[in-house]
Amino acid sequence: MNDIEIAKKIKLEKIEKITEKLGIDNDYIEPYGNYKAKVNLNLYNKIKNKKDGKLVLVTSINPTPLGEGKTTVSIGLADGLSKIGEMAILALREPSLGPVFGIKGGATGGGYSQVAPMEDINLHFTGDLHAITTANNLLAAMIDNHIFHGNELGFKTVTWKRCVDLNDRQLRKVETGLSGEKKMVSRYDGFDISVASEIMAVFCLSTDLMDLKRRLGNIIVGYNKESKPITARDLKAEGSLAVLLKDALNPNIVQTLEQTPALIHGGPFANIAHGCNSIIATKMALKLADYTITEAGFGADLGAEKFLNIKCRKANIKPDVVVCVATLKALKYHGGAEKEDVQKENISLLEKGLANLLKHVDNLKNKFGLNVIVAINKFSTDTEDEIEFLKKKMKELNIEVCLVESWEKGGKGAEELARSVVRLSKKENNFKFIYDGNETIKEKIKKVSKQIYGAEDVLYSELADESIKKIECLNYGKLPICIAKTQYSFSDDEKKLVGDEKFSIHVEDVILRAGAEFIVIITGKIMTMPGLPKVPAAETIGLDNNQDIVGIF
Repeated sequence: MNDIEIAKKIKLEKIEKITEKLGIDNDYIEPYGNYKAKVNLNLYNKIKNKKDGKLVLVTSINPTPLGEGKTTVSIGLADGLSKIGEMAILALREPSLGPVFGIKGGATGGGYSQVAPMEDINLHFTGDLHAITTANNLLAAMIDNHIFHGNELGFKTVTWKRCVDLNDRQLRKVETGLSGEKKMVSRYDGFDISVASEIMAVFCLSTDLMDLKRRLGNIIVGYNKESKPITARDLKAEGSLAVLLKDALNPNIVQTLEQTPALIHGGPFANIAHGCNSIIATKMALKLADYTITEAGFGADLGAEKFLNIKCRKANIKPDVVVCVATLKALKYHGGAEKEDVQKENISLLEKGLANLLKHVDNLKNKFGLNVIVAINKFSTDTEDEIEFLKKKMKELNIEVCLVESWEKGGKGAEELARSVVRLSKKENNFKFIYDGNETIKEKIKKVSKQIYGAEDVLYSELADESIKKIECLNYGKLPICIAKTQYSFSDDEKKLVGDEKFSIHVEDVILRAGAEFIVIITGKIMTMPGLPKVPAAETIGLDNNQDIVGIF
């Protein structure tokens, strides 16, 4: 059976039963049907003095195009903790429609390790992404309306883009204002995918509604002739934007197929944004359960680095344990295997690809000072010889490793990992940031590039140099950095998979996100609007004769 068939055959609990497990009074929930609900932000004020539970971050090695199954392992781990008698909750990101209809598929796990209702979560859910898209585009409309009516603020350049939550490469660069109306000002514009919008980052990094409004007002949308920034607050837009996002800011609660609670809220990509679910949902989860399982997008060089250097810094939290997910196919992929050969047994390629895993483990353990477990996400094509080889190698290197079979067995397939997490969470760690906030932008980029990626040097375009000088002149240089980079390798070149080549990081542009309170570093050929593959998933998604949704994976 495929994922959607498995999800449909399992009977879910009414959402009130799930919130009851967490001790949430019905006054604090707003059901969206039988199996999903919004949790009112006021709940946090009621429980904020409770002791935090343990925080477990799930990350991975650099993935193949179809991912490493971080969400499947995260869900399996939460269910596994429930199986061994622990109170666990998930705090995950919302899926974007871009991957759902593209190549990567949905983001609700797989097999018997899923959050549900999977079709709802992968599609419109409770409308959060639509609210973010609408807020982004309202701000764009207000900018052009202001210019049309006289440009009192003196826009010389507009830096704010429109967005849509789909992969549509045709929209990367467009020309607007071509209607020919009197006073209409045409200009070049472009679209980002919604999950790369600064409003998504603001949404996920805000601590409450008033903090959201403050950050929205701080968004820089353009510059005047004197190169001074023009903000959303200058346009008197922050109130309307906050109103559009008010209900969306309440976290969403659903359940796993084994009825473990899950907060799913916010969803920035990690290759072009900061890759973490909302601070609000994570901090609420920490008060509601003994173990909060959260994940950060793509490999640890992207999502985990940003979780640790941006989110932990902003939210004043730190993980007690990090789970680094690896698959044998990805290890062989990074060992030089062709895509069609990653499912074939090949110990030599597996061994060669270990360099990728070991670099991630070293970063997490020795650079960030955290307790780390490697989770082998088992696939049906994996052989016993390959699994035993990997286990033996990890043991020789004194790296804790667990085999996870949650796709096939649900929580039962992650009990070993759950017990290891409980044991390791009781050990102290020496968590530290990679860079200090007071360092220059280039010093921060250099530290992440050299220490986390293993780059020899960082090279800057003329545009990037100019942008850095401008940002530091505006006194924003102390903000954290958010590096936009390919997810497929440590370098900024997605084809350098093996990791045995020397490389430099190429910084093409640097963009200030004053509302999100970080600086985006554009490297290599990364795009903030992805494109669809030759055969997108959109071609196979549809309705069957019973009018049930099929094709989502």
